[in-house]
Amino acid sequence: MTRTLGPLARELSLPYYEDALPAHDRFHARRVHDVALRLARECDATVDEDVLAAAAWLHDIGRPRERVGDIDDHDVWGATRAATLLGSEGVAAERVEAVERCIRAHSIRSGSPEPETIEAKLLFDADKLDAAGARGLVRLACIVGERSGRAGERYAVIDDASVSDATAPDRPDIRLLHEWASERLARLHTRPAQRLGESRKQFMDEFLDRFEREAGLDGDR
Repeated sequence: MTRTLGPLARELSLPYYEDALPAHDRFHARRVHDVALRLARECDATVDEDVLAAAAWLHDIGRPRERVGDIDDHDVWGATRAATLLGSEGVAAERVEAVERCIRAHSIRSGSPEPETIEAKLLFDADKLDAAGARGLVRLACIVGERSGRAGERYAVIDDASVSDATAPDRPDIRLLHEWASERLARLHTRPAQRLGESRKQFMDEFLDRFEREAGLDGDR
């Protein structure tokens, strides 16, 4: 194999993101890749950056199929598919397994395994950080849009009916985004990620305080 693992994984991953919606598209994969490598370089532990880079590119390749109901769990499907793709390119079995472990453990779902390797922890953290801060708020709003109208899904409304004549909404307001982000930031594993998370959380707290004042939500606290 002449290509390094990260660029190879990027090339293999891109066709799978063609039908992705904005919250889980190739740009999300790129951001997770970049943040994961930044965290790795700030980490005291020894990190296999090639494995981490490959896992970042491939971690959400199952999302488009999960969204339309073709598969039940994009973590499991994506890990298995990534292993097949990398193995067919002659990547060593131990490195394929390392990438697969990262992908299987990147979700916060209750059934997902806890990340155990440093590479898996860094991928998990970078993925969660993409739901925090200025960029994270925009991405979470995209997720709200994806979920809106789907039975059983929680999604946020922007306007507060208390300042208009509209009937009070039966759905969570914009603070749901804060809950989602806070849940993810509380799960971070590495100290570099926690430091970055603290900075992004501070921005979100300030932004949402301002948002609530403008939307007339202060009285609901």
